Amino acid sequence: MSNTGDRPEQPQAPLIEHLIELRSRLLRSVVAILVIFLGLYAFANDIYLFVAQPLMALLPEGSQMIATEVASPFLAPFKLTLVAAVFIAVPYVLHQAWAFVAPGLYDNEKALAIPILTSSVLLFYAGAAFAYYVVFPLLFSFFTQTGPENVAVMTDINAYLNFVLKLFFAFGVAFEIPIATFLLIASGITTVESLSKKRPYIILGCFVVGMLLTPPDVISQSLLAVPMYLLYEVGLLFGRLARRKKERREAEEE
Repeated sequence: MSNTGDRPEQPQAPLIEHLIELRSRLLRSVVAILVIFLGLYAFANDIYLFVAQPLMALLPEGSQMIATEVASPFLAPFKLTLVAAVFIAVPYVLHQAWAFVAPGLYDNEKALAIPILTSSVLLFYAGAAFAYYVVFPLLFSFFTQTGPENVAVMTDINAYLNFVLKLFFAFGVAFEIPIATFLLIASGITTVESLSKKRPYIILGCFVVGMLLTPPDVISQSLLAVPMYLLYEVGLLFGRLARRKKERREAEEE
């Protein structure tokens, strides 16, 4: 009989020891973010220019962004650099979280958690990259071309940053659909068959999300809705594979 599902045998640590370890893991994560932030801060303005490039490339020659608040020229690059530091440190932060919870997991849970954590990070990065390289050019092209002819587009740097950070987060989360779908199936909350029957509603939901996050034209809406639906199908595929693997393992144990 296989013991892959047995809980690791170890003495129960007192609550205070768990709290000390948690504090240590959190401190390491904060230090990692601060170190990355300090390393990036010298390039804060360059990082902001990189993020602003999709809009700047579409503005009329000689146009520029503006700062409507006194502290915006400092705070906007500062805020973006801090967010970039957190963005880069995510794998290490998740590693610290994993190191904290791993001793209490079953072996089969450990085998499942590592691929899920890795794929979650990669998918979030992929969603942010998709937003920057595909969605931003379409959005800003639409916004800059539909305004009145006599209105000059001069976006405030802080307002622009808030806008793009929301989109980065929205697309990063949207690209987590395969993980969410897989976990719903693996946890037994639903089944592949049940989710498959809901395809029409899922497709409608994808286009509704696309309508809310992109300009009101079919092309840009589809650029978000279609990948979201395809990622949903990827989640179903991995759910089927996991179920077949579980069935084979149960058959072998019998």
